[in-house]
Amino acid sequence: MTSPLVVDYSKHLQKAEEALRQRRWDFAIEVYQQLLEMDPDLGEARAGLRKALRKRAEQGGGGPKLFKALTGAGPLAVAKGLAKAGKHAAAAKSYEQYLAGNPLDPDANLELGLALESAGFAKSALAVYEFLAEIAPRSPEGLKRAGAMAYRSGDHAKALEFYERALQADPRDQDALKARKDLAAERALKAGRFEAVSHSREQIRDKEQAADLERSRRRVLTEEDLVKERERLEGLFADSPKDPELMLQLADVSERLKDYESALDFAERASQYKKDSFELLSKVGDLRAKVLKKKIARADKEGNAELASRYEAELLDAEVADFRGRVAVHPGDANLRLQLAKRLAKKGDLDLALSEFQKAQADARVQREARMGMAQCFQRKGFADLAKKEYLRVLEGVQEIDERAKEVLYALGEIAEGEGRTDEARASYARIYEVDIGYRDVAAKMERFR
Repeated sequence: MTSPLVVDYSKHLQKAEEALRQRRWDFAIEVYQQLLEMDPDLGEARAGLRKALRKRAEQGGGGPKLFKALTGAGPLAVAKGLAKAGKHAAAAKSYEQYLAGNPLDPDANLELGLALESAGFAKSALAVYEFLAEIAPRSPEGLKRAGAMAYRSGDHAKALEFYERALQADPRDQDALKARKDLAAERALKAGRFEAVSHSREQIRDKEQAADLERSRRRVLTEEDLVKERERLEGLFADSPKDPELMLQLADVSERLKDYESALDFAERASQYKKDSFELLSKVGDLRAKVLKKKIARADKEGNAELASRYEAELLDAEVADFRGRVAVHPGDANLRLQLAKRLAKKGDLDLALSEFQKAQADARVQREARMGMAQCFQRKGFADLAKKEYLRVLEGVQEIDERAKEVLYALGEIAEGEGRTDEARASYARIYEVDIGYRDVAAKMERFR
């Protein structure tokens, strides 16, 4: 009998990891994608792809606008259709196509994980769920999925760790609470005098408790399960219409059913009873954004560009108001100020944006991004000297020309070119040209300055 072929991908993985260290995001992405074509369940490649896509997006990469349009609603709709038809492996490929241009979309990452899991690619699914926990730390979904998978693989200690982290994100999450309780009991049984018992389930006499345990362990809560749970909670809510905990549970179930309007309504009601909850304040803001993004997607699908633009403006206003509220509660959080500043700049409120960027740049963790934002605002306001000063500060200490450095050098070239200092402009463009001839139109500019 012929032994099964075992393929060693270590050299390819090393090549991709080296590209990541060199900040060559596009090349790393290409290698990881090739590896996943050969082995869709190569967890290291799936995790590496997530990291490379995130880095490229955070540093202004991701390709031209046309590319992002091609990786938008089309592949996402196809992926959902394939998943509904039970073609999970094909659905995963379509989700990856969409995420190539939208890597930080938490909903699409969750759907990708579910598709991979349903297709039997457990290692890849786990990599996606762990990434989801990074980009959406307030959402316990990725951690709960990872916990369920660790449990099924027999690693109960790891599963318990994931559920504990899920409860740090949402202390009221009922599924995680039940899973943690049952896992702790199961480990105690095995360690104590009930070690001989083969299944902890034999210790459960209450049938409803057993059903709850089964549901918490289940890989995917179906839409039917969620609808029944919402109906159960609505019955309880009818008897206790002023219970904020029930409101929050209804908001959670409605959000998981993608009924963001109802979720927002319940979260806003709960916030009237929990006015000091920063977590709830953030949840309301996130849900309001989801409602508007859903409207934008619907308008785009219907071909109503004018309505989509109106909703996009409304979304930007809502995000500005949301982050102003968060900053008011946590004025010392530089990352919140940075997020507010970016949205103010996008809206065109440059002076307000500058004020927030200036406050945020005092924190070393976000200093580079804040200085970049300040430089861009100064440039848009026509203060070339101030913009140049900040751009040069962004470059301080930079050893390699990464995507952010390219963006800075290009802007410095534009400023010098606009002021007629062609030698200085060429020097800036040349530094980009040396490492990335395909960056924007830098090759054409170098030809012009030959």
